[in-house]
Order: sequence, then structure tokens, then C-alpha cells
Amino acid sequence: MSDLDDIYNTRILELAAAIPRTERLADPQATASARSRLCGSEVSVDVSVANGRVGAFGQNVKACLLGQAAASVVGREIVGSTPAELRQVRETMRAMLKEGGPPPGGKWADLAVLAPVRDYKHRHDAVMIIFDAVSKALDEIDAKAAVV
Repeated sequence: MSDLDDIYNTRILELAAAIPRTERLADPQATASARSRLCGSEVSVDVSVANGRVGAFGQNVKACLLGQAAASVVGREIVGSTPAELRQVRETMRAMLKEGGPPPGGKWADLAVLAPVRDYKHRHDAVMIIFDAVSKALDEIDAKAAVV
């Protein structure tokens, strides 16, 4: 089992201290929130998609260090990503935490710093809330597009 020094390490602190895209969007295509029932962490996101890729993103993060670190990486990498890529990153993170799967790679490789959290099930929700909020927003955008 990982110890707490593996979880709350210097890289986690650096990511948490540098959360990008904290300005909310004036006119997003979708807004969604997610909350961790166990720790009370909450994330709200604004998302707009253009030409099949995220074109604009804003977030309000009221989370623990783990949630802040995940939101930092997402905020840095989300613009230009496709909805399919974002959903895949969410599933890779879920598998990493719950099934011991590998962390995401490529531009998402910094999320590997959260791998030791797999040993602390009560912290999984804190890591996943940013991915859950983004997924909800993407689902809302998809639903609106299906109506048109």
C-alpha cells in the first residue's frame, strides 16, 4: 500500500497550486457540476465544443489537493481535445483507480501522479469529480445537438 507521502507529494502540490482556466465562460454550450459525497469537494465546469473539439473551458474548483491536481491537468489539456478522448481519459482514470490499470499517457501523463490514490478508495471520488463534471457537460452538448 502507498503511504500518504506518495499521495501528497511535491508534484501534487505543484499541480494544485497552478490550476488553469479558472475563469468561467460567459456563454458556454454546457455547464455541469460534480461533488464528492465523502469529502465535499465540488467542481463546476463550462464547456464549448467547435469543430469536434473543445474550444473553450472554464472551471470553478473547490476541492482537496487531489481534486485540484486532477483539475489542473484537465484545465491545461482540455482545449483542443475531442469528446471521445476526454471520455477515454475518464475511463482510463477510473480503471487506474479501481482496477489497478495503467495511467493515461501522452499529454495526460501527469495524471500518473495520482496512481497511488488507488490504495485509498475513499479518495477516488475526489480525483474523479473533474472527469465526471466534464462528462456531464459533454453529454449535455450531445443531447442539445441531437435535438437540432
